[in-house]
Amino acid sequence: MPVLRQVDLQIARGEYIAVIGHSGCGKSTLLNVIAGLLPPSAGGVVLEGREIDGPGPDRAVVFQNHSLLPWLTCYENVRLAVDQTVGRRMSKAERHDWVLETLALVHMTHAKDKRPAEISGGMKQRIGIARALSMRPKVLLLDEPFGALDALTRAHLQDQVMEIHASRGTTVVMITHDVDEAVLLSDRIVMLTNGPNATVGEILKVGLPRPRDRLALAADPVFVAARTAVLGFLHARHANPALSAA
Repeated sequence: MPVLRQVDLQIARGEYIAVIGHSGCGKSTLLNVIAGLLPPSAGGVVLEGREIDGPGPDRAVVFQNHSLLPWLTCYENVRLAVDQTVGRRMSKAERHDWVLETLALVHMTHAKDKRPAEISGGMKQRIGIARALSMRPKVLLLDEPFGALDALTRAHLQDQVMEIHASRGTTVVMITHDVDEAVLLSDRIVMLTNGPNATVGEILKVGLPRPRDRLALAADPVFVAARTAVLGFLHARHANPALSAA
């Protein structure tokens, strides 16, 4: 049985898209298809006029699990990604400087010589984000990267992702279960219907200017309205699992 059907979505360069829906609706499947990790049984994904036929350095994924190599230091984990992608066009000194610059972007230079077992979960996720950014991807794919973190660490990382998005202008597609996170970070929220055979139920444009301050937005009527709209969509699908996109 197909997981997804008739998913028609256009994403502009530099746009931040959040994909949300109930468990089992195919959010991660959609992300894996965009990443080229999973071939679609029908249709396809086009990036800048070229159809995606497999993984590539133009798309970098940050998974729920940081997926760092435990025997390498934080610096070496990022350096490995650089050496295999953009570093091929750089000198050794340029690769070194680029790794340090990327670590500084996520405020992890101080831990560059530590191994994953020596740092916290939030710090591991920062290294995972740094590794993805070090490849200079056109599209950054985030698969619930903050889901396993405590509230304070999650907030810090969300703020850093907003800073990176503002400074780099990278296109971002993020899978999330967190409604507040989706509204805070994204330009548009893509809401999937229940699976299997899930499709795009609604797309909500988040009309909040950037930069965004989470404390200032707490009582902002635009934020509250967007949050209410997404919660209403999810609640309707939870109350009636057979509800269609219509």
